[in-house]
Amino acid sequence: MPRLSESTEFAVPLKNIVALLIAVSAGTIGYMEAIERINTLEHRIEIALMDVKQNTVFRIKWPRGELGSLPADARQDLLIEALQRHAERLGARMERVDDLQVRLKLVEQKLDDQKK
Repeated sequence: MPRLSESTEFAVPLKNIVALLIAVSAGTIGYMEAIERINTLEHRIEIALMDVKQNTVFRIKWPRGELGSLPADARQDLLIEALQRHAERLGARMERVDDLQVRLKLVEQKLDDQKK
């Protein structure tokens, strides 16, 4: 077996050296693209997790009214209050009508008693 030293020479065809450089370059580019793809996917996952967290906060706080309300909600609230006041006035009128009916029956009974 030949001895290896600083002065040992061996011949490698230029074609093989070029092929070796191309293979190393292709491997390096492939590795870098894979790393970049992984970084992109991790970034997308972080953004999605932030959206999920914000959605959770919104889902909890919106029904409680801690995040405000829509103008349509405020308008509906005003309409509901107006309807409640109207219903209360109608209830009072119905009680008054019932009271008047009772009095009218009493008056009719007295008139009937006087006719007899």
